[in-house]
Amino acid sequence: MAAGLPPSRQLKIVRSRLVFGLPKNDRDRRIPLPVTVVDALREHLDWCKPVEITLPWEDPFSDERVTVPLVLTTPRTGAINRATFDGKSWKPALIAAGIAPTRATGMHALRHFYASALLDAGESIKALAAYLGHADPGFTLRVYTHLMPASEERTRRAIDDLFRDTGPGPDGLATD
Repeated sequence: MAAGLPPSRQLKIVRSRLVFGLPKNDRDRRIPLPVTVVDALREHLDWCKPVEITLPWEDPFSDERVTVPLVLTTPRTGAINRATFDGKSWKPALIAAGIAPTRATGMHALRHFYASALLDAGESIKALAAYLGHADPGFTLRVYTHLMPASEERTRRAIDDLFRDTGPGPDGLATD
């Protein structure tokens, strides 16, 4: 990679051409990966080696070029355009699995699946916003609030647990 460029980058389409550039909103994102995912990635990388790809940085007409190892590439070992991946890989896989390709089953659905899994496990909106690259956790809350687990059952459980742990003493008052 050229000197002075940030290590964070993504493949982007700018003026209908592929380039490397900073992630959305020029923000760095760090997502904690569980050991199971790290192990699966290592196993995949042992089987399918990354391919060095050189593309312009941010501007498709720039002379500045950046070389980056990519894990997912075209059959001709080029950088893969998201529309090409969607049409030639994702949608055929959905059809083969008996799932109709719709907006609700598109690649973006994986982002919603990830968000719903984290919310269901009790992750905070603030952390989820950071993982998704949202500058405002309020935006994340508005978009994903319908995926949050029902709070009534959690409320009942919290109060049940509170009183189950400390019952009333001889004077009728709760004890610790």
